[in-house]
Amino acid sequence: MDWQSTSEDTVPSARVTEADTRLLRARPPVTGAWRDGDPAGDRRFAASGPFRTESGVELPSIRVAYETWGELNAARDNAILVLHALTGDSHLRGEAGAGHPTAGWWQEIVGPGAAIDTDRWFVIAPNMLGGCQGTTGPASVAPDGYEWASRFPYVTVRDQVAAQVRLADAVGIDRWAGVIGGSMGGMHALEWAVTHPERVERLAVLSSPPVNTADQIALNSVQLEAIRIDPRFQGGEYYDLSDGEGPHRGLALARRMALLNYRSPIELNQRFQRSWQSDVSPLGHGGRFAVESYLDFHGNKFTRRFDANSYLALVEAMNSHDVGRDRGGVEEALRTVSATTLVLGIDTDRLFPVDGQHRIAHSIPNTLDGPEAVVLTSDFGHDGFLIETEAVGAHLRRLLEA
Repeated sequence: MDWQSTSEDTVPSARVTEADTRLLRARPPVTGAWRDGDPAGDRRFAASGPFRTESGVELPSIRVAYETWGELNAARDNAILVLHALTGDSHLRGEAGAGHPTAGWWQEIVGPGAAIDTDRWFVIAPNMLGGCQGTTGPASVAPDGYEWASRFPYVTVRDQVAAQVRLADAVGIDRWAGVIGGSMGGMHALEWAVTHPERVERLAVLSSPPVNTADQIALNSVQLEAIRIDPRFQGGEYYDLSDGEGPHRGLALARRMALLNYRSPIELNQRFQRSWQSDVSPLGHGGRFAVESYLDFHGNKFTRRFDANSYLALVEAMNSHDVGRDRGGVEEALRTVSATTLVLGIDTDRLFPVDGQHRIAHSIPNTLDGPEAVVLTSDFGHDGFLIETEAVGAHLRRLLEA
């Protein structure tokens, strides 16, 4: 398996080889963001005018990068919106290559004859506002010719959905046949169904909560601090530095922390046990445990495809998530959802435990499975919604046939 072209989110954990580590010895770029002038790959772009955030800051314009699969029918009623997780992007399906550092993250779910069958459905996947793969974010160039960097405004999940609404309008989609999202994408999907119920026919919320809790905000806070205390972060003003001089150590550490939330103790203990990375003992002789090398490798790999400022912007947007904010509370907000809904959780998810998914299912009027979420059994923790493709796909087929 090629180390670079496959995202660690979508595969089981595995030992890191010496060949893997040699491939990461080159200096990491100052940012892993896609930038103007880079190959566009399969991206398309939708630009629009002034955009005011919930916090009251106005961006003079925004651009949304997106990819599509399948064909929009004459009635324009076969469109499905798929929304990615925190560190994902618009590349749902396709090979790694020019413009795309990793292969599609849901290859087994989206495609001809797959659960989301592109012979039937027209699928759109956007990169979210504040991201770093073509949609306006901190690494984008502002009107003055410099990156937004630390000037990029605080954005919320609702702001990100507002940007997606603009994309839908630009493409000419009045009503989605389905809106599907996992993790942070599930937050967006919920917001779509609550804010624009008339535009969402079917809804899938996978491994996502109705509100980011104090525990989840606490876990996020240490990741944000890991980036900010890196001396090379320079308050977010690092884009003019040379390769190897950017805040890659802080970003890699944040990613290592996040991976501990994404995977389960069962998987890590079974995969690595107390094995050593090499013949050198980690018991006082300078060696390392295999699980340490795994986290270090994937933290460093992550810096090749992501941007530190975007990580801050997106994690803070996740912290904003509360579907009941200014709507009378979570239950009151969810009762306004009119879409036929699939709510799915993973039994070993320690990032967004299944009690959150049950709370969602309990209040949405029309769910496939009544007042409780579907709970998959998986050793993979939160990332199970990306890895357990056969089981997840079967449930998505049920939804799309409803």
